[in-house]
Amino acid sequence: MPQTRPPAVAGRFYPASPEALGAEIDGYLAVAATGPAPKAIVVPHAGYRYSGAIAGHAYAALGEARARIRQVVLLGPAHRVAVRGVATSAATAFATPLGEVALDQVAIAQALAFDWVHTLEAAHAEEHSLEVQLPFLQRALDDFSLVPLVVGETPTAELVALLEALWGGAETLIVVSSDLSHYQLRAEAQALDRATSTAIERLDAAAITPDHACGCYPLRGLLALARHHGLAAHTLALGDSGAVSGTPQQVVGYGAYAFH
Repeated sequence: MPQTRPPAVAGRFYPASPEALGAEIDGYLAVAATGPAPKAIVVPHAGYRYSGAIAGHAYAALGEARARIRQVVLLGPAHRVAVRGVATSAATAFATPLGEVALDQVAIAQALAFDWVHTLEAAHAEEHSLEVQLPFLQRALDDFSLVPLVVGETPTAELVALLEALWGGAETLIVVSSDLSHYQLRAEAQALDRATSTAIERLDAAAITPDHACGCYPLRGLLALARHHGLAAHTLALGDSGAVSGTPQQVVGYGAYAFH
């Protein structure tokens, strides 16, 4: 029987109304974007009121490739369930208020060929790090299939091997979902996030720790493979929750990055 994962955080992290959700995302995408579409992006995964405008810079950069990109490999950290290695899903689709996104069964089978990749529905059921990216992808792209991967503590070499197997050509987009610093004073968060951005632009995987990014494990894999493929990383936008909350304590940092 076909199995669809329903949205878990609609109405909390983003609007549950399709009309309100589409309008909000379109506002975030209405930023100037020039140059070729990236092969990979890194985007934050907080509630849209906090990080949606930052994420919009990365998704707007996909503009000229919206019809060409047919497959999205989406990686993010686990927040709800402990994950060893990488967890994918046996569902046939993930749903949002904007509709369903079909899972790429062929690519998922490729991923499952690695010993450190397994199917774990519990890892996806309440996980927001992947879900909040889907409405953005639905507005920024035409038809595409999804390879959802929740990543636990995984050695960089294993993630490089997995991403290389799924790398594909111009039809495949790699998306890493990650916030930056967590629960710092705002000035300290901004300084740490600038250092993280420098490490990302240098493709310095070893410099990224859990203190720099909650999605440090998939981010490390992307940085190492981007270096191997000769890609360049660019910081598109930086921000933090303090800009919305108005308080300088317990700030979470957000960044958007493109890899060409």
